Amino acid sequence: MKACIIHEFGNTDVIKYEDIPTPEPALGEVLVRVGAVSVNRGFDVSARAGNSVHGATLPLIMGVDPSGEITAVGAGVDPGRVGEHVNIRGMARCGICDNCLSRQKCSVSRPIGITAPGGYAEYIVVPDFQARQIPKNISFADATVICRHASAAFSQVYTSELKEGEWALVMGAAGALSSFIIQMAKLKGAKVIAAAGGEDRLEIARQLGADHGINYRSQNLTEEIMKITGDFGVDVVFENIGDPELWTPAFNSLAMNGRLVTVGYHGGGIVPIDIKRLHMKRLRVLSSVMDAGAKDVLGECLQMAAEGKIRALIGKVLPLSEAAEGHRLVEGNEVIGKVILEP
Repeated sequence: MKACIIHEFGNTDVIKYEDIPTPEPALGEVLVRVGAVSVNRGFDVSARAGNSVHGATLPLIMGVDPSGEITAVGAGVDPGRVGEHVNIRGMARCGICDNCLSRQKCSVSRPIGITAPGGYAEYIVVPDFQARQIPKNISFADATVICRHASAAFSQVYTSELKEGEWALVMGAAGALSSFIIQMAKLKGAKVIAAAGGEDRLEIARQLGADHGINYRSQNLTEEIMKITGDFGVDVVFENIGDPELWTPAFNSLAMNGRLVTVGYHGGGIVPIDIKRLHMKRLRVLSSVMDAGAKDVLGECLQMAAEGKIRALIGKVLPLSEAAEGHRLVEGNEVIGKVILEP
């Protein structure tokens, strides 16, 4: 099979498109023909450059979120799974090993695209429980984006306790995560202000349902929010950037009893915080887990997508052989929406 492999850390030139043996499923495993995988800044691009906080083991096949079709199963796996469309959960827990039962790191799950072969390949083998079934009326590309980002958006909206009629500010509004937050906040009946660094990105946010847009590179974010809300401020800020220059005006836009929810830190991750304002305005700063708010968050998100209530924001689809170009586009912020690779 063909696969993109890195044997050393560095720029996009280290990505090699090679022929390697097609893996075979062993006991408890499934073989998946990859249909789509994303270029993920926090995992793939950082891993390739050698600065991933998640670690990386060389040689490495990147790709933490592939979707595809099960083509073969190993012993102990229901043969009826052949033909299923699935997304691979890179950090899933088996739930039955000693480590899982003692709430430790799963000893069976494979962190694909990090220390185990990922989805930048025509095929991938994973433990059966890591292959999550997806509806066949959702494309592999859409499923990859939904499974990576929609559940995080769902959980953030739940954690924020956002209510109908409240004001919500969504930072980095044309990003994969924030694009889902906009859609889910609108489903909640909130009034959404999208903030981004370019007019083209704000236009995308409006198409997704945002009521207002602010360019935080050319406008004063806090002042514009106060104009829009009649000096009230926003009830919730979804801040998934972690840039100290953007954090403060976003934080200062919160109304009394406001909530700021964050899971992102690609903007640096170290930010100032005004404790006096936090106390006097009774504000809350919250983080969110990936499965908050429902017994089956991902299932809820896939159902919403299947019903047309949310859609994935995909900016570019490339063949797997052009993975290096995909990395270049993501690093240069040249594409609005997710970059997808298809073997």
